[in-house]
Amino acid sequence: MNDGDLLAQVRHRYARAALAVTDVSARAGGAGGCCGPSDCCGGDALESGELFGGALYDPDDAGAVPDEALLASLGCGNPTAVADLAVGERVLDLGSGGGIDVLLSARRVGPTGFAYGVDMTDEMLALARANAEKAGGRNVEFLKGRIESVPLPDGAVDVVISNCVINLSVDKPAVLAEMHRVLVDGGRIGISDVVAEDSLTPAERAERGSFVGCIAGALSRSEYLEGLAAAGFVGASVTFTHEVAPGMHGALVRAVKPMR
Repeated sequence: MNDGDLLAQVRHRYARAALAVTDVSARAGGAGGCCGPSDCCGGDALESGELFGGALYDPDDAGAVPDEALLASLGCGNPTAVADLAVGERVLDLGSGGGIDVLLSARRVGPTGFAYGVDMTDEMLALARANAEKAGGRNVEFLKGRIESVPLPDGAVDVVISNCVINLSVDKPAVLAEMHRVLVDGGRIGISDVVAEDSLTPAERAERGSFVGCIAGALSRSEYLEGLAAAGFVGASVTFTHEVAPGMHGALVRAVKPMR
C-alpha cells in the first residue's frame, strides 16, 4: 500500500471503532461491558483487555471518565500516568480518539490548566465531544487535524502525550517535529506507543501484525531515539513495559525540548 491507502485504512478502521462503541453503549444502556471491535490496535488482544485498551488504566482513572471513553480506548498504556502533569499546565493529546486521555489530563491540570485533543476522524471527534459533555469537562477542546500538522500555534502547550498513535503515522519525522514545535521551551513529552526491539527488521515487524493493528508501522527503539534527537529533543528514553508480539513492546517514551 502507498501512504494514501494506509491513511484511508486507518481512518476507516477508527471510524468503525467509534461507531461500534456508540452502538455497544446504546444496546447496553450506557453501562459498558464490551471491549469494542477487534480490528483496531492489538487485533484479538483487544478483546482480552490485557495488552491494549481500557484495562491498562487503574480503577481510579477508569472510574473518572464516561464508560464510552473507556470503551473507546485502543491504546497500549496510560500516558497521563507517566507525564507527571501539574496544575495549570496545558496538555496536547495526539490522536485523542474517544477522549479518555484528554479528560484525565484535564482533571490533573485543574481549572487553571487546559487539555487539547487532535484527531482526524469525525466519528471519534463526535464521540470525544459527547464524552466531554457527559464528564462536565470545561477545560478541554477537541480539534480536527492530523498529527503531522497540528492545528495549534508554536509554543502552545507544556506537555504532549499520545497513546499508541504515532506508530500509525505514515510520516513519523513530521509528527516528532510537530511535537517539538507546539511545545514551550522546557516542555516535555510522555507517550505510550508500540516499539520494536532493534533486532527486528521492518519486514519482521510486518510479519507480526498489521499497520492498522499498531504493529507493522512501529519504530524500533533506536529509530525512536534517533528521530527524537533529530527533531531537537534531549534526554530521550524508551522504556519497554509489556510485550504485545514477539520482539514488539508497549513502551513509555519521554523527552524534553531544551531551553533556549
